[in-house]
Amino acid sequence: MASTVYFADLRTKVRRNLLDKVGELLGKVELPKRVKDKGAVAIKLHFGEQGNTAYVRPVFLRRIVDRVRGLGGRPFLTDTNTLYGGTRSNAVSHLITAEENGFAFSVVGAPIIIADGLMGNALVRVPIEGKIYHEVSIAHAIYYADSLIVVTHFKGHEISGFGGAIKNIGMGCASREGKLSQHSTLGPKVKRKDCVGCKTCVEWCSYGAIEMRDEAAFINPDKCVECGECIAICPQGVIQIQWNEASPAFQRKMVEYALGALKNKGERAAYVSFVTQVSPYCDCYGYSDAPIVGDVGILASDDPVAIDQASIDLVNAQPGSAVSPYTKDLPPGTDKFRAVHREVDWGIQLAYGEEMGLGKRGYELVSI
Repeated sequence: MASTVYFADLRTKVRRNLLDKVGELLGKVELPKRVKDKGAVAIKLHFGEQGNTAYVRPVFLRRIVDRVRGLGGRPFLTDTNTLYGGTRSNAVSHLITAEENGFAFSVVGAPIIIADGLMGNALVRVPIEGKIYHEVSIAHAIYYADSLIVVTHFKGHEISGFGGAIKNIGMGCASREGKLSQHSTLGPKVKRKDCVGCKTCVEWCSYGAIEMRDEAAFINPDKCVECGECIAICPQGVIQIQWNEASPAFQRKMVEYALGALKNKGERAAYVSFVTQVSPYCDCYGYSDAPIVGDVGILASDDPVAIDQASIDLVNAQPGSAVSPYTKDLPPGTDKFRAVHREVDWGIQLAYGEEMGLGKRGYELVSI
């Protein structure tokens, strides 16, 4: 049996604006049964890196927050710290970036909680029955929230081909060590020629895996547990990720992490995806390149696989954008994401998600 994906185009009227349509979509996915009275509701989104402008606008989050509060829930906006160095690599700079990008309490009506804590190490290890993992590292506030509403800006991604609801859960709900595990089979390394020998990482590492050698830090691979915390705390930014995981394995790991993030949620999860400003790369970049297609609309479902499949199909049904160097000559029906990321088979995450029981690729698209 196919899953239902609800779709709202971007046409509006005086008495029915786009915010009203978001409210209608929330009604279609039966939000009342997903929100417990007085339950904590994590609204998972991407606040956008500093300089990025393609993320979901805060005003839409306000409509979701108001609906959750009206149902007796206690909503909070959330994301996890990034693995790489940037403006969201720790909770302090992450919160500043979120506010600078418009997600202040006065705008969205809900507090922001960085789900994996100050340095990305507030986590819960969740047992799963995966083919790759038997345990995944999920951000503390995501795990302990009673409900999860996943708000996604649908766009391209250089490793997974596209970034949709699956990535928003699987990567976006992982702790720092979980992100590192998905991206790499190796522990971090020190760019020793640039190390100033401050010993911050040596003092921080609770596993005794970092030592000084010739006045520079050295990570002992036999002791390193690959938690990734040293990447975040190095004042000079000389401890680096070894990006060695190939796309197929990365996508499958991401799916299994999504299973872990949703394990204790049951029916208390819903998905809203904005297929607008479909940029070729992730919102983790400090810029947003020209969209690869025109704006399409907003989708909602209770199935993360189905909503991603529908989003892909809707994007690929559009003509390529004339302002994009990647897709300007592409007709409707062509694969816009493969035009940008030629070596990435984005279908792996969808097929594996269906195989692992995360959701269904078959869907019925219902326009509201």
